[in-house]
Parts: sequence; structure tokens; C-alpha cells
Amino acid sequence: MGLAVLRRRSISRLLGAMAAALLLITGPAPGAAGATAEADAATSASVPPAVVPALDNWTPGKGSFAFGRHTRLVADPRDIGARRVAATLAGDLRAAGHGTVPVADGGVRTGDIVVSVAPARKKSLGAEGYELTAGRTVAITGATEAGAFYGTRTLLQLLAADARIPAGRTVDVPQYAERGVGVCACYIHITPEWLENLVRDMAYNKLNQLLLELKVKSEAHPEANTWGYYTKDEIRTLVALGEKYHVTIIPEINSPGHMDPWIENRPDLQLTDIDGKPQPSRLDVTAPEAFAYYTSLIDEYAEVFTSRAWHMGADEYMLGSDFAKYPHVLEYAREKYGPDATPQDAFIDFVNRVHDHAAAKGKRLRIWNDGLTGDHTVPVRAGTTVEHWLNVKTKPSELLDQGYPVLNASYSLYLIRGGFHMNTRSLYEQQWDPRSFEGEKVASRDGITGAKISLWPDNGRGNTENEVAAGMYLPLRYLAQTTWGTPNPDATYDAFTARAEAAGHAPGWRDLTRLPVAEGTYTLRDSKGRLAPADWRISRTADGYATLTSAAGGRCAETRSGRLTLNVPLQPGTPVTEETCAASNTLQRWQLTEVPGGYRLTNAITQMAVHVTEDGRMVQYPADQQPPAVWRLDPH
Repeated sequence: MGLAVLRRRSISRLLGAMAAALLLITGPAPGAAGATAEADAATSASVPPAVVPALDNWTPGKGSFAFGRHTRLVADPRDIGARRVAATLAGDLRAAGHGTVPVADGGVRTGDIVVSVAPARKKSLGAEGYELTAGRTVAITGATEAGAFYGTRTLLQLLAADARIPAGRTVDVPQYAERGVGVCACYIHITPEWLENLVRDMAYNKLNQLLLELKVKSEAHPEANTWGYYTKDEIRTLVALGEKYHVTIIPEINSPGHMDPWIENRPDLQLTDIDGKPQPSRLDVTAPEAFAYYTSLIDEYAEVFTSRAWHMGADEYMLGSDFAKYPHVLEYAREKYGPDATPQDAFIDFVNRVHDHAAAKGKRLRIWNDGLTGDHTVPVRAGTTVEHWLNVKTKPSELLDQGYPVLNASYSLYLIRGGFHMNTRSLYEQQWDPRSFEGEKVASRDGITGAKISLWPDNGRGNTENEVAAGMYLPLRYLAQTTWGTPNPDATYDAFTARAEAAGHAPGWRDLTRLPVAEGTYTLRDSKGRLAPADWRISRTADGYATLTSAAGGRCAETRSGRLTLNVPLQPGTPVTEETCAASNTLQRWQLTEVPGGYRLTNAITQMAVHVTEDGRMVQYPADQQPPAVWRLDPH
């Protein structure tokens, strides 16, 4: 920048300061500034406050509500639902930095926030809608506890922008009942902390379903407990958080295809081809033992999941193969359904038997759509929710005409580690909505339950959890917008982006990218006094993990040996070795977690903790198999 430019800017600032001083002395021209301020205030009041999802229905009032140190939360002590909502709101206000706000029984006064549940309002508010009125007080009313809860999410976003909320009223009701996120933690373990962050952010944006494909460590089938699984206590904690924040967590064990995480050690349950070769990813749908095995897993999952739904997957059963290699499947179908039956009927038969088992347990079945190829004569049981992701012969309109509930899980809503990422800008500019399926857009919302985005680990090392979290920030909020309200509340995608970024993360959301130690070189010693086999230079990565570079050899700590699953080494006990450093290699990224007495060191991808053996080697193990080492870091 040239000196002449700097001089012009300095003179401009000086003149501006002189004008401001003169205005303070003389005051504004009669009526001019006052009229401008009134016009600005009127314009501001008429524009709905910016939240996600946007308020489609906003009637401005006069004045504003001021949140302050005398604010209380008021809920009738006889209204158990309202009291629960108020208690959750109090905790979230504290987590958001708004201090401790007491929950009072009554006697409403200026500055209070009143929460109530009014079942008589069900006709106008539905199961999840709410009314919010701001003025001298804020009143939030839902016909159900869930509705009142969603009103408090709007309030939290308003307070994130300003402690003074413009006066006004909204009646805010969702367009779709199911507003979700699907996560495949089915092969590659995702940390509970990451999932908890997701639940909080989902609720903050009024999303209500987390469809979670994962493995729970089994007591009934210990031979299936290959990494990465979740312990039952971890799931109980996550489910309790979901219940508190009105996010229903629906479990999935994909079957009868993609069963290898469960049956790789059970060849007796695997579909065997005409050459006698078992298929580790396919359950034999004709075998009674296979059905009994799968339904026993449903029953075991019911010990920790409280959802009234069960997702069995039912996708890609013959991926890379065909029924001709398994003639006994056709024999089974014809024995059961007559000479015109097809091999696909045996597959649908398995789906229907799972449906009946789930229904007997009080659960509704969900499946993916690609198994409904039109090559079957046996219909899927009525009431089964079909999640449509792939354009196959049977179209969404046909499924809707047949009376099946249909969820839009379009491939355009996918985020894949190291692969396809949802193009949120393009979808926004196309005015995408849940009627827009792969291969077809239907005219009416009738029968469409909603939509979800899906996170898949096809290349498990393609991105870290922190990178996935950053990449899904806007997709998640756009999905929330288009399932709750109108697809395009703002004229441009950039304006919607600004809206979403202004709302920020949910109260209680934890920043998992913080490196808890200063960058530098350290000697690592565990609690038994054993030294790691090198001094390590710890550096922060762009996504908030650490690299460990040997001070002596200049090579990076990495876990790479053993059989790969989705490009990730997942065998417990495999070594951590020094390898050539590569910034793009996610297996060289490590999570340092502060714990009593020191730090835990965990690989960012395998999610196994590092230990040092008696002979000085570094190895990785799941936390429930070997208590994670606690490392003391001595700086150089």
C-alpha cells in the first residue's frame, strides 16, 4: 500500500472523527436521524430473526425481550414434560455461557421464560410444533414435550445472536416427521464423543433421528467381537443423551448382505456358492440357524436401544455376484412359494420374517430400497419403511402408491470418507426438497416421512472424524432446513451459509480439535515408567490431531500392519512403527486426550490406544481389551 493511500485514509478518518464530535455537540438535524432510526427499527422488526431452520411464520411486535441476571425459567410443577424441558434448557443456558438460570414454579414476571405443554394445542401444533412469543417475557408452548423442547432450541439460537430478542410471535411446525442423519460406524469405530457432539447439534437444528449402523460388543456371540465395536455402557450413555435431546437413535445391523463384521468367524452361517465356497459377507437366508442368529442380535440390541424401530439394511445382497451361483436359494423359494417363485423371493421372505420378529417385539422395520428390484413375486410386509437411496426398477411413486412409508435417503445426500461429498450449494440452488428422489421427483409430500444425510466410511482412512465434522456442518443444517421448513429461506446459498454459521454449534458441543499440549519435543513415559522407543516431536495437524515425529530419525509414528478393513488396520495388538512422514497419511495422526496423571494417545483412524511393551515396542489395543496407557510428557 502506497504512502499516498495511507495519507488519504488518515485524512478521511480525521474528518470522520470531527464530524462525529460536531454531531455530539449540536445533535442531529431535526427529525432526520430519529426518522432514520425509526425506519431501521421497523425494517429490523419485520424481518424474522435468523435461526436454523428459518422461521417461516413471524409476526413482529413492539420492543424486545431482555435476557439478564434476573431471568428465570417458569414451568408449572404439575407439568412434568415442561419441567423436564426447562431443566434441559437451564443446563444448556449454562453451557452456552448465560449463567445459572433458576427454574421457578410460577408468578411470572418481566424477563422470565415460560415453558408449557398444552395437549389441547395438538391440532394446530402437531407432535413437534411450538408457539414462541417474545415481549416482556418469552412464552414457549408445545402440544407435546418435544414441541416445547424445539421451541427452546429456537430460543438458544436467538440468544446466541443477542441477549435482546426482538418482540414477535411465531408458530413453527415441521413439514416432515423424520429428519435425520445416518452414520455407518459399522466397520470403523467412531468415538462416542464425536457421536455425542452430533446428537447435540442435530437437536439444536431440530433433527430428530440418528440411524446408526454399528456393532455392539456381544455377550451372546463373543466370536463376533472383532474391532471396532461399542460396549453396551457406551451405547446406554448415547441413548440417554438422545432421549434427553429428543433424538431417536435407531440401530441397524445390515443383513443379509454386508454381514462380514458379524459372521466372518461363522462359516456355518455364510451363504455358500455352487463350488462350496462360503461368502463371509452374506448370510444364508435359507438357513434356520442364520435367521435365529440374526434375530438373537436384535434381541440383544434391545437391551440397550430403546427405539421402537429396527433397521435391517437389506441392501446389496448380491453385490458383485448373482443368484445363479446359489441354486439352493431358488429351491427354497419354490418350495415355499410355488413354481413361479424367484430367488429374490427368498430374500424378501427373509426380510418379512425379520419384520415379523421385530413387530412381535414392538418394533417397526426399516430397509433400504435397492433390494426391491421388481424381480420378486412376494411383497414386502405392509408398514415397512423403505429408505430410498438408489434408482432401481421399483420407483418411489410405486412404493408410495402401495402404501409404504418412504424416507428420502438419496445418494446426493451422502458424505463418504475419501469419496463423494454432498454438494450442498448445488442442492440449495436447485431448491432440492425431500420429494426429489434418485431418478424421480414426486408431486406430493403424502407418504414421504422425511429425509436424511448419510455418512459412510468406504475408505476408512480417507478423512478423520474432525474432517468429517467440518465437512458436514452445512449439509446437516441444510437438511434440517429443508425437512423442517422451506428449502430456500434466503435468496442465495451464501446468505444461508451466513445464517447457519451465525447460529454456531449447540451448547455443550465440545471442540475435539484442541491439542492439549504445546508443540515441541517430548520424552514419553507411561505410568509404569516404561519409555516410548524414541523422543518425539509433537506437532498439530490442520484437523486438530498430532503427528509424532522421531527426534532422532525424522520419521513419523504410524500404525499400518495387519489385514486391512476398508483400508484400515484394525487388528488389536498390531505395532506402531516409524515410517516416512506424509502429511496426507491419516494413519499418522494421533489424538492426545488429557486424563488424570497424564495423557492418552489414540490413533485418529483406528481409535485404538497406544501401549509400550516390556521390550520397548509400541502397540495398539481397544480400551476395553487393555487399559489405555497413561503417558507423562516430559518436554525437552
